[in-house]
Formats: sequence, structure tokens, C-alpha cells
Amino acid sequence: MDRDLLAARDLVAAVAVRAGQLQLERRDTLRVGAPKAHVNDVVSDVDLASEQLIVDAIRAAWPDDAVQAEEGGGRAGTSGWTWIVDPLDGTRNYISRTGPWSVCVALRHEDRPRLAVVHEPVAGETFSAIAGGGAFLNGAPLTAPDGASLEKALVGVSFQPNPKTKERAARVIRELLPVVGDIRRLPAALNLVYQAAGRLDGGVALDTFLWDIAAGALVAEEAGVVLGGRGPEFTTELTIGAGRGLWPELSERIRASA
Repeated sequence: MDRDLLAARDLVAAVAVRAGQLQLERRDTLRVGAPKAHVNDVVSDVDLASEQLIVDAIRAAWPDDAVQAEEGGGRAGTSGWTWIVDPLDGTRNYISRTGPWSVCVALRHEDRPRLAVVHEPVAGETFSAIAGGGAFLNGAPLTAPDGASLEKALVGVSFQPNPKTKERAARVIRELLPVVGDIRRLPAALNLVYQAAGRLDGGVALDTFLWDIAAGALVAEEAGVVLGGRGPEFTTELTIGAGRGLWPELSERIRASA
């Protein structure tokens, strides 16, 4: 494995900021295309333009790397390195102006996470991480707290808005809402990085895709958030996160209902 991960992170963070600026500039003129997998799975021309900007930069810097990108701009590679790109995580929030969204880029080497960047354009916040090197927000180190007690905990909830997953999410929310402090619905990447920053005490994501969680998960893990799923490893089907003190009780509640 031969790569300057610090330089790669800095380059990709700058590209993510450029994509975020494009999204801010084009928000008033965006065009929404036909739904993808289901009626609530929307995409805009800004998603596509953002992905093109990011993928072009990756190809220019690392022409032999593979790319997996949400909107279809991926390609095979020969280097053993794979970039995971979600150009606009939270498209419904972006289009409807009802909440935050982010630009997400992660790098894996032979299926092991190596670096991650999550950029929130409106707040101007860039979360990043390098495996074994810690997590950062705009260059400042992040350390996740142990988490509040369950009855005080603020818990993030993320899920794909298809009918089957919404039924699962309803069961989880019914289980959590009476016993936690409150919940917040967020795009998956921000759910994870907000746990890293201590803004959320824990969170759950249901039926995501790899590009939804790859970057946020590495930031969360490097900040000290405990992540898991049905077992000790989180998956796209179920990702649970929490501070160490909150983890046992919160994860038990979520697993029982998800």
C-alpha cells in the first residue's frame, strides 16, 4: 500500500467544497429528473453535475483507481483502491429546502476504509478522517463523548423512503421515541458525523447504500463512536451508532425493533 493519505484527503476535501459551492450556486435553477428506484428516490441535474466534478478530479489524480458513484459515474480500476462517492446525500432536503445535506467521498483499499470526507455546504463544515489517524472537523480533532443516558439521549434516524423500509423505521421510532430524549431525522452521513461531533448521542440507519454511510462511518469510528448492526459489524441493512456509555441499552432497543 503506497499512498499519501494526508495529501489525498486534503485534495478530496477541496473537491468536496467545490461541489458544495456548485450546489449552493445552482439551487435556485435546479431541475428534478424522473424518480429512480421508487417515487421518493429523486435526483436532480445538480446531483449529476456534482458527481461529474468529483469523479473527474479523482480520475485526473488517480487514473487507475476504481470509483463507485451513486448516480452511475463509476468505473472499474486496477490499483486495488476504490473511491465511494455520494455527491449529494440528502437530495430531498436539498430540493425542498427542509434540512441539511452533504457531499460524501470515501476511499477503500481492498475493501478496508482508509479515508473519508463529509462536507456540509450551508454550514461550511468539512468532517474528515484517516484510518488510524483520527477524525477532524475543519481541521480540529473530534472525540465523541460517551453519550447521555437513554432518557436524555438525542438520537438520529436515517432510512430509505421506500414503503418497506418506512415500515421498519416506524417500528424503530415507536420503540425509541417513548424512551429517549428525542429523535432527529437526518441523511445517513450527517447522522454519523454528528455523532462524532457529539451533537447526537446515538443514531440508526436502515437500508442504506454503501455511498450513504462509507464516509460518515469512518469519521464516526475514528472519533470513538461505537458502530454495529445485527452483530458487531455494521451493514447497509442496519447501522447503529452510539457513545460507549449509551451503546448497550440503545443498541438493544434498536435491534429488538429493526
